[in-house]
Amino acid sequence: MTSIIRARALLPTIRRLEFSSRSGDASRCAWSGEGHGTVSVSEEGNVLRFHEQGYFALTGQPKAIAFRNVYRWEIQEERVRLFHERRGQGAAVWLFDLIESSDGNGLVAAEAHLCGEDRYTANLAMTPEGFTLDWRIQGPRKDEAIAYRYFVQ
Repeated sequence: MTSIIRARALLPTIRRLEFSSRSGDASRCAWSGEGHGTVSVSEEGNVLRFHEQGYFALTGQPKAIAFRNVYRWEIQEERVRLFHERRGQGAAVWLFDLIESSDGNGLVAAEAHLCGEDRYTANLAMTPEGFTLDWRIQGPRKDEAIAYRYFVQ
């Protein structure tokens, strides 16, 4: 079974997320912190949307802030396209296309997404509990690593 077929079966079952962000030495964002929340999934054919909501706390800050996101996963035969719909479906931002990794154990960004001078890449690995999606963002002012953990329960 290919990783895309396995991801297609897994995505509708996701219910919860946790993530951590870490700013590297070259970052000017100071965006290190931890988040957690819930995921409700809507599905239209091979398009799935993760409606995420929860809380994020910057490292060293006592108060968490609420967040909401909508990510659109488009399942295609040889790739999974990921979009961020923070401004609605009509203004979705393409993030990257994920393709089967060379070892067949997950998905990797087919190419980096460029946003201005920033470069976004990612890889997805399935786990017994759900899946991980690890992002890397690098640019003149950014040096960020974001580790998402999605869970079926």
